[in-house]
Amino acid sequence: MADFSFKVSPNILLGSYTASRIGSSVLSYGTKFMVIVDPILRENGAAEKITKALDDKKIDYFIFDELSKGGDSEILERCLKLAREAHVHGIIAIGGGKPISVARGTCALYNEIHDLYDFLDGATPKTSPLPLICIPTTIRDAFIFTDSIPLVDARSSTLKLLKAQSGIAKLVLFDPTLTATLTENQLDSMSLETLCIATESYLSQRENFFSDMIAEKSIELFAFALDGSQTLTVTTPKEELLSQAGCMASLSAATSSIGIATLLAMCINARYKISRSLVTTILFPYMVEECAKFKADRIAYLAKKMNIAQPEQTDEEAAHAFAENIRQRIAKANLPARLKDLSISLEQLALAAEDAGQLDIVNNLPRSMNSDDLFGLIKTAF
Repeated sequence: MADFSFKVSPNILLGSYTASRIGSSVLSYGTKFMVIVDPILRENGAAEKITKALDDKKIDYFIFDELSKGGDSEILERCLKLAREAHVHGIIAIGGGKPISVARGTCALYNEIHDLYDFLDGATPKTSPLPLICIPTTIRDAFIFTDSIPLVDARSSTLKLLKAQSGIAKLVLFDPTLTATLTENQLDSMSLETLCIATESYLSQRENFFSDMIAEKSIELFAFALDGSQTLTVTTPKEELLSQAGCMASLSAATSSIGIATLLAMCINARYKISRSLVTTILFPYMVEECAKFKADRIAYLAKKMNIAQPEQTDEEAAHAFAENIRQRIAKANLPARLKDLSISLEQLALAAEDAGQLDIVNNLPRSMNSDDLFGLIKTAF
């Protein structure tokens, strides 16, 4: 086994209404901040609850919410310009993957003098990053604890992974009450997406004893959140269980890797702006069936941990039960079951498969795969 190396970087704070106490937390890093926030959170008032905590502590800040194009390189350039002109002490990111990725990129490149696209093309930042405080309002972010930042290259509408310094995020604050801003449909798809991330990290070639431990616990928490406990020993509210499971899925992905479904979903989202959660959810059972050909024992273990399969079932039977259980959850949530339901053509999906095959993440998949193999899975799910 390769040497295991794990450095704990951000402080993690998880609990209901912790966002209302952010004012005290950020004072350790400065008094002037740029707040990058999902515009939806400003519309529904969720962001105001957080910024009020900053106001109460007399913290100087300005808000950037121009994320209509998502987290692409042009938005990152705009954020860098504003942050540098304001001479901020740090960045606060509130929202899902897009504002957090833009905020991470801004912190990573704030003190750099070279062009942004040099770094998107593979250069590594050498200067010290700005401090970053993250407040995720969704339960999934597979990169938040890594030194890679997923961004869309505006020149080509393709996904790039920006290399970043370690330790950018100083505080990651998970507040379960913030998931109340999600619709039931969004929460269902994001729950399945995050369960997929935990499963992928468990099946990755980069898995290790530590990522396995965290992934298993994440999946167990998802089972409690989605199906309830078989006993009365677990009384934690669903939204808190989902936040705990999401936090652990992110940690597991950081110490292992995302997999086939998440990689393809991110590349499809980059090109065509189709919901990453929906695409991941559709691909999830097909990913399980693909991995069951050579890792049935590991999938069977997860199936039995979630009480999807019975102890006496064979590994192959349990792996099949796992995939079918995901399909049943998709149907129950009234989510799309096929990629063709997303109004996208196979020709378009072929381009996304080629994009995915160019990223280093393909080296971490459960087995060796190229663009053709990835497109084969897409055709099965189409």
